[in-house]
Amino acid sequence: MRSHEHEAFVIQRDVKAVMVPSGDEIELKAGLSGFITQALGGSFTLYVEGNLYRLAGEHADAIGKELVKPPELPPDATLEDVRQLAWEQMRSCYDPEIPINIVELGLVYSCEVSGREGAWDIDVKMTLTAPGCGMGDVLVQDVREKLEVIPTVGKVEVELVFDPPWSQSMMSEAARLQTGMM
Repeated sequence: MRSHEHEAFVIQRDVKAVMVPSGDEIELKAGLSGFITQALGGSFTLYVEGNLYRLAGEHADAIGKELVKPPELPPDATLEDVRQLAWEQMRSCYDPEIPINIVELGLVYSCEVSGREGAWDIDVKMTLTAPGCGMGDVLVQDVREKLEVIPTVGKVEVELVFDPPWSQSMMSEAARLQTGMM
């Protein structure tokens, strides 16, 4: 997805969004205008009337953007195919304030796929950069939704854990370089 940073928009219909960083859900009314500050992984961080909001990709049409297409698997997908797609899907989950995906940030501790062809279950353990982060529930829900749309996936469990506590050393080298934390 190309960058939409600082692109102006007008909300075309009433739409639910999540306030950043509190995580509170709010309805943005049609006619409000603002700027896109981040457009990554199919969701958008919006600046409207002095506040930041996260708009899920399923509501992209409310700001005149295209909806994200669901992922695809081959008809004879193996456990490894599902595991690989699960990690790809999680790489499309971004903290609304940090332009780095949660996998590169080191927030995903494990992703286990089990079951059999046509009925896969996924169990994820992840953390947050800070235990009190108001966006925790939003990030967990984003991961859950992005995994649930994988064809043939049945049950998805996403558990938020804080042991071990997250540290900058868990970030990928690319993420540390991007944030200047080398």
